Amino acid sequence: QVQLVESGGGLVQAGGSLSLSCAASERTLIYYAMGWFRQAPGKEREFVAAISRRGGNTDYSDSVKGRFTISRNNAKNTVYLQMNSLKPEDTGVYYCAADQNLRLARTIEAYDYWGQGTQVTVSS
Repeated sequence: QVQLVESGGGLVQAGGSLSLSCAASERTLIYYAMGWFRQAPGKEREFVAAISRRGGNTDYSDSVKGRFTISRNNAKNTVYLQMNSLKPEDTGVYYCAADQNLRLARTIEAYDYWGQGTQVTVSS
């Protein structure tokens, strides 16, 4: 089992940038494909980005492609989400998740472990 802790959220103006981190404890992240999801108030949790266990493959939702970058440092047991050109519609709680079956998945059900989330608020 792995415990995930997100950090780096906050309040930013539209057009700004934020960098999120997801740190793992108790087990190395190299055993997992990793994903980022977000949930806006009153909406369902949605896929944002995913990365393969060694970082060679990535996937992004259409809404963030070209603006967000997912990366990982397995030596530090950390996954990152660099968010640029932020828009008010990017506002929500951002969650990282781990998939022990190593898929580059977009569905919530594919992921086995979740962090508690970090709030991102983008003002207009």
